[in-house]
Amino acid sequence: MARNFLSRLFTCDRAAAAAEMALVTPLLIVLMFGSFEMGNYFLSEHVVAKAVRDGARYASRQSFTNFSCPNSVNGGVVTSIQNVTRTGQVSTGGTARLAGWTNGNTVSVTLSCTTITGGNYSGIYKGMTNLPRVKVSATVPYRSLFYVLGFTRSSPQLVSESEATVQGI
Repeated sequence: MARNFLSRLFTCDRAAAAAEMALVTPLLIVLMFGSFEMGNYFLSEHVVAKAVRDGARYASRQSFTNFSCPNSVNGGVVTSIQNVTRTGQVSTGGTARLAGWTNGNTVSVTLSCTTITGGNYSGIYKGMTNLPRVKVSATVPYRSLFYVLGFTRSSPQLVSESEATVQGI
């Protein structure tokens, strides 16, 4: 009788689907949460890259008088560029583009000058010998979706930079 019971037990497949699902479910959950986290990382990276491009574009539209070569930028303009990069607004305040981006000092604005030689340029660069180029860069802490669950204790950084020639428009 014991042998008959064991043979029936090993050949029974009524709960096979439930057992397989119990084995596969943890893997599916890890894949799902990993996909969410990766999507959030790429979205955050895109937001920082777009913000830096916006800041460089805003800086390039400033007057030539705000930039003096070789390495000097008007302080008020630097603050405006930092605000545009972090919040999308020229004035102070506003909501940051990312939740963890609380400090405007994470945005740096540097000026480099290219010497124009051998040409008589017309238009906006007429009579200029130094061409100002503004580089806007940002280092923003990445905020994980599952940080509250304790999955990320380190603080990865999102880093981006963009450079534009000042047009004085």
